[in-house]
Amino acid sequence: MSTTTRLSTAERLCRWLGGMWRGGARLDRKATDWLLTRGLTPGVTKILLLAVKLAVLGVLLYTAFWLTLLLVFVMAAARMTARDDTEIESDFLGRRAEERDHREGIFYHPASYSDDPDPRFEDD
Repeated sequence: MSTTTRLSTAERLCRWLGGMWRGGARLDRKATDWLLTRGLTPGVTKILLLAVKLAVLGVLLYTAFWLTLLLVFVMAAARMTARDDTEIESDFLGRRAEERDHREGIFYHPASYSDDPDPRFEDD
């Protein structure tokens, strides 16, 4: 048995997210310092950085909206093109082609087909 402990996947993920957060905070501090050295006041710097953050958030939400809408349309198209066996080759009564008898058609006459004699059309 080993005495070294291993990090779980959740702990590695949280450490990675924490590192990303610290990196973002470091970039924010660098941007703040850069704007302050350019002569902007701290209030204007804070407002400017907040506006940039809100603009980035808006672009992300805009992109997420259109990707979600595209996904919905793709799923709707896939569902519409999915073929169900009950809808293939069915007449207006919902019967399949194999189940239909051509003798039950509206315009059936035995002279048009080489069928067995139909008792409905017996010559009296």
